[in-house]
Amino acid sequence: MQDNRLVCQKGGVDLPRIIIAGTHSGVGKTTLTLGVILALRKRGINVQAFKAGPDYIDPAYHTKGSGKICANLDSWLLSKDALRELFKRRAKEADITVIEGVMGLYDGLKDTELGSTGHLAKILDCPVILIVDGRSLSRSAAATALGYKEFDKEVDIAGIILNNIAGASHYSYIKAAIERRTKIPVLGYLPRDPGLKLPERHLGLIPIEEKRLDIVFYQKLLKLVRDNINLTRLLEIAMRARPFFYNKEKIFTPHLLPPRNLSLEGAGFKSSYPKNRVTIAVAKDEAFNFYYQDNLDILSHLGANIIAFSPLRDRELPNGIDGLYIGGGFPELFASALSKNKSLKRSIYQGAEEGLPIYAECGGLMYLVKYLIDFKKRKFPMVGIFDASVKMADRLRALGYVNIEVCKDNILSKKGVNIKAHVFHWSYLDRFSRKENFAYRVNKDKGKIFFDGLTRWNTLASYSHLHFGSNPGSAKKFIGVCNGYKKIALR
Repeated sequence: MQDNRLVCQKGGVDLPRIIIAGTHSGVGKTTLTLGVILALRKRGINVQAFKAGPDYIDPAYHTKGSGKICANLDSWLLSKDALRELFKRRAKEADITVIEGVMGLYDGLKDTELGSTGHLAKILDCPVILIVDGRSLSRSAAATALGYKEFDKEVDIAGIILNNIAGASHYSYIKAAIERRTKIPVLGYLPRDPGLKLPERHLGLIPIEEKRLDIVFYQKLLKLVRDNINLTRLLEIAMRARPFFYNKEKIFTPHLLPPRNLSLEGAGFKSSYPKNRVTIAVAKDEAFNFYYQDNLDILSHLGANIIAFSPLRDRELPNGIDGLYIGGGFPELFASALSKNKSLKRSIYQGAEEGLPIYAECGGLMYLVKYLIDFKKRKFPMVGIFDASVKMADRLRALGYVNIEVCKDNILSKKGVNIKAHVFHWSYLDRFSRKENFAYRVNKDKGKIFFDGLTRWNTLASYSHLHFGSNPGSAKKFIGVCNGYKKIALR
């Protein structure tokens, strides 16, 4: 786009950027964001995508669309300094940054702005493009837009895109009303088209690892965006974003930065401190694919060689590993195949028994217990490190941010440490032994306390999802435990 996009201005850096927000969940943020990314790339523009909030599925779509890893930005899980550092680290390599918001523009933790798209926009000093659903509306859409503009005047709503529009006439009525009453430019629209809806199920969109969108969908979405949205005006809004100011790196300190374009699949990183270099296997396939990319990058930055393996297809753990990381996903939908892979389950159990450090989150916990009971009440044997069963419920069992008080030393943290986390699951522990030890005392809402974090040997498995950018000490401790295991294994 421009050769001088990183011009320093009184300590700031030029980082063209926009946030695509919505009036509410389901307004079409992911589809429209993906369409804008595709259209900008078609123009030869290097796009970096981000997703606001604790989401694993939407970023995979934007990674596919942009050709660059889409990371998360969460203003509740992460401090302002951490947010700005993680944003700048990726944004500086692109011509423009496009961020998809979360929920409605002002929806945060309870009745606060914390974790909201609006809060993120203020932290990053980022113009907002607001999506308004025009279905069954005409002039009333202006009232909606005006309310969002006036609600928090520190949020710069710089443009509006309409969704679910019946046709050109419908669009012209709404556009005129909004621009007359709000003075915010309407940049275009997407028509009402059921074929543009991305596939969903109980945890949201179906991960792209399972259901890859066909070329027809991409071509259709690309054409609609190019035909109906003023991309030149959108780019002008992104370009006028004020210079971005940031503090010195605290997470990715310069002397330890990994090579660029580090990817999960088979990527290796030679640490500046070879004695601390360890190899960590990460479960990555259709059943397990919920990871914050920054978590993997932070581990790599600290000296880990990250290699991928598949619990669905690989018969044994990779040779020579010093740690294992099993993230979230949908093991309940692949329970039969996971159960039948007895040799890998045996390999994981034996590794755990020998002290291999294993960290598992949500879906990973479900895989490490004795039995998984799916939606149809079918019972499947899993790895069996923990004498417990996990059962799928007929409704969502937990959703939202939580505060963790560590009540027992474990492979990620010492007793007494406080950690911010996120939970989102339909399953629950059922018929587990009282002998199982919990590492976490979790406070979700005032008065709602529960325990999480099963521990045994050097294994920690919890429903809570952590972001290492919030607490880099957890990543450092995990690397340290892996290094300790490596030294014992080498004797």
